[in-house]
Amino acid sequence: MNNVKDVDEKIVDARKKKLERKEKREKEQKKQELPKKAISGVFPLSVAIPPYPCPFNCAYCPTFPGIPKSYVPDSPAVKRYKDNKWKIKETIRSRIERMERLGTPTDKVELILIGGTFLALPKAIKEAFIKEIYEALNEKASSTLDEAVKANEKAKHRAVALCIETRPDVINVEEMLRYGTTRVEIGVQAIDDAILKLVNRGHGVAKVKEATALLKDAGFKVGYHMMPALPGSTPEKDLAMYRELWTNEAFKPDQMKLYPTLVIKNAELEKWYKEGRYKPYPEDVIKKLLHDMLLMTPRYVRVVRVMRDIPKRWIVAGTIHTHLRMEAESNKAKEIRSREIGYRMKRGYTPKPWHLKTYEYTASKGKEFFIEAVDENDVLYGLIRLRFPHKIVIDELENHAIIRELHVYGPAARIGSKSETQHRGIGKALLARAEEIAKEAYDDIAVISGVGVREYYRKRGYTLGKYYMHKRLKG
Repeated sequence: MNNVKDVDEKIVDARKKKLERKEKREKEQKKQELPKKAISGVFPLSVAIPPYPCPFNCAYCPTFPGIPKSYVPDSPAVKRYKDNKWKIKETIRSRIERMERLGTPTDKVELILIGGTFLALPKAIKEAFIKEIYEALNEKASSTLDEAVKANEKAKHRAVALCIETRPDVINVEEMLRYGTTRVEIGVQAIDDAILKLVNRGHGVAKVKEATALLKDAGFKVGYHMMPALPGSTPEKDLAMYRELWTNEAFKPDQMKLYPTLVIKNAELEKWYKEGRYKPYPEDVIKKLLHDMLLMTPRYVRVVRVMRDIPKRWIVAGTIHTHLRMEAESNKAKEIRSREIGYRMKRGYTPKPWHLKTYEYTASKGKEFFIEAVDENDVLYGLIRLRFPHKIVIDELENHAIIRELHVYGPAARIGSKSETQHRGIGKALLARAEEIAKEAYDDIAVISGVGVREYYRKRGYTLGKYYMHKRLKG
């Protein structure tokens, strides 16, 4: 009997191991199939702005003739633009075609305008540039900018988000709304007036607070660029400034890019370095600083990047390792990107049932509701940002609560299809919860919607005003 039992156990054990091997192969296959460039639910498309002379001269910023300010000649987005003879339509089309060949869904595009200060360019250049971007996505010409924007609502490649990088002292809300902008990233660098003056930033911390409040009350998602290790700072001061971003309600951005200071060729800082007036932090100090910052970042914030993507040959001093995020990241980090389901699936995680959770906080004198869809392991499937604004900065928003962001994570699914996380009711549930909360204080709600998402909101009872999607909650 014992022999028979032993044989049975060996058979069961062999079957179990065979099943485990099969499951492992299937997980590895799924990981290989995940679209690398659309792992967060959309296809991010970085677009370098026209190489127009920048009116500002920050000490750390490199300047190359005929290259968008703050970037180098072979920065990826700049190189694509340059290789296409500075023709933005061809640049976008070639990028989309390449991504499609690699199997990346490109019908939901997150546009990110990088380089210098776009809003400081002449109006004619800006409008022509934005028009051509939409025409490239629409795959057809338009008579006017407004016509091109409108056509994108039902285009093959829809701009579901548009991000503009700018300075806190160069803000034009209505101009950005006309372009279909949904996110604004401002170069904050440091929240210390002495440091900002030393690096010739040209504005102080008060302007950062003012811009943050204005952008949030207009419904934009707000991102900060912070630069640890600037001249005049120390690791202790950097950490204290970072801590203040989350304890002082005048700041509290939604997204963060952490760019430890690099000495780059053709920047004023290169001269300071060679004269001995500036010395970068050692790499182990930078690594520890980034680790501590990631752990300090609240759950309602997404750390988009850690380190700039500058080719090594342009770096005179400072860390040349662009993988510091992976080394600095901790499983204890609660910021959004560390918890996204798409990145977890890349590591073999299987999606699980989710539930909604709401976190309230005060920011720029308004009330914020951060509603997220998470599972039992705190893995993030989607989020919505609802704001009760402090001031009415656009007449259209009077007596409205405003949704500043709705995002469902996981590998991007094409419009009209489903993935394991997208188009499965998560966005609908988040929107319903936000409307439920808003209804307690407001009769109406507005959404700052990407142009390519307007149809989604129309199907849920929203109508387009001048810039925002609106819905009556009462009466």
